[in-house]
Amino acid sequence: MRNDNVTPEELEDRLIDFAVRIGRVADALPETRLGQHIANQIVRSGTSPAPNYSEGCAAESRRDFAHKLSISLKEMRETKTWLRLIRKANLLPSQRLYAITDEADQLCAILSKSVHTAKKKGRGR
Repeated sequence: MRNDNVTPEELEDRLIDFAVRIGRVADALPETRLGQHIANQIVRSGTSPAPNYSEGCAAESRRDFAHKLSISLKEMRETKTWLRLIRKANLLPSQRLYAITDEADQLCAILSKSVHTAKKKGRGR
């Protein structure tokens, strides 16, 4: 799916789907100390963007909206780092991580643009 003209509903659905996929990645990690540490961390960061985005959509102000989206973006970036670590540590086959890493990149781009737009519009008022 392209990043252009994603509706709020489509973005929320993509973030929820991403969270489900991250759960599957975490479940596939090895039962080693490193594997389980990363599993715990990636579940936390990878499932956080969806509810934070949802809260942002119900925000009482543009500033609150931008703040909630900023949290979603921060967590998505952290998740990307955990995915890189999984790949570099050879905890899962690289080919298994390509599609989810691409989706993380796309979601980061969408959230980053949304945060920028919200902050820009907030300053204009």
